[in-house]
Amino acid sequence: MIRFTLTCALLACSIAPAFAAGTTAGASASLGGTSASSKTTTPDDKVVLQARDDAASFVASDGRIRGAQLEAALRHLRERTAVAQRASDMQLAQAILTL
Repeated sequence: MIRFTLTCALLACSIAPAFAAGTTAGASASLGGTSASSKTTTPDDKVVLQARDDAASFVASDGRIRGAQLEAALRHLRERTAVAQRASDMQLAQAILTL
């Protein structure tokens, strides 16, 4: 249940700027995990999306490999959402992989 909630929170973080800008195409692209219909991303999106490879390494190594981009994304998420503050590093890394 917490993973579902965390994934929803991460999606909300990544689509909130699109709604604020009034671009529903960008929002639906973020929900689908692809940017095919919108090439614009915010710096917030980039921090999390660029951490996907590091998140994959972290999950695959059972937390032994911690890349700099993952660390930046974890810090970024925890600064912005209460759900992320309560989640473990592993839960956040797995949620990043679902984006």
